[in-house]
Amino acid sequence: MSEQALSSNRIVRIYRAMRELVRDKEDTKQVFIILEALGRGAAARSFRKFMASPHCERILSSDKILLDYLSDRNYLQKLPEGSLGRTYFKFTHAENLTADGLVEASEEGRFEQREMSEEQQRFHTRNRDAHDLWHVVTGYGRDPLGELSLLAFTFKQMGNWGFLVIIGVGLKVMRGHAPGISIWPAIREGFKMGGQAKWLGDAIWEDLLARPLDEVRHELGIGKPARYRQTSREIQQVLAPA
Repeated sequence: MSEQALSSNRIVRIYRAMRELVRDKEDTKQVFIILEALGRGAAARSFRKFMASPHCERILSSDKILLDYLSDRNYLQKLPEGSLGRTYFKFTHAENLTADGLVEASEEGRFEQREMSEEQQRFHTRNRDAHDLWHVVTGYGRDPLGELSLLAFTFKQMGNWGFLVIIGVGLKVMRGHAPGISIWPAIREGFKMGGQAKWLGDAIWEDLLARPLDEVRHELGIGKPARYRQTSREIQQVLAPA
């Protein structure tokens, strides 16, 4: 297949994924399609940054991967109250999420086979599996505004232009559902927080799971999403039944 044909195919896939995402914001597969189509350069840059990290060797040489920890619900339940891992367990339980759910969605969203080294594969799957940990450490919920704000945070961390496309689609949808509410300031806060935080691509989550969440946030340089919380309350009031 020629490069021109491949580019055309990619554009069509992005358009279709955007359309399906508008119809169903829970269709995570469409998110992965967009991110894969637009994020190759960003993925390569992030991997190079990871390989230069002092934590790289430990992460890559570990016998267990991050998913092993996040899938062990017994382990997570036994962690101290208020710890990152215990809070993650409560978050995923309340939202009816499993760590394996992202794996399935990412596999369904793959439309081009790419050759990756074992190290690249491990790095990229680790970041995928950490998505809900990012929800917990940032304080962003899984409501539409929380997801968009987290995407803004993640764009500043990882640089994938697909995040901006999804934010644009989400903004249009949210403005239709919550007219009169100023959505953008909360998302702008996400960009700011993502730029100010330490790079999470090499975070040793395995060590951080047992530590107090507030302590982890302080160590990672993650502030409080005050604007997001305020705007979420405003949206809830507008959408609440009379």
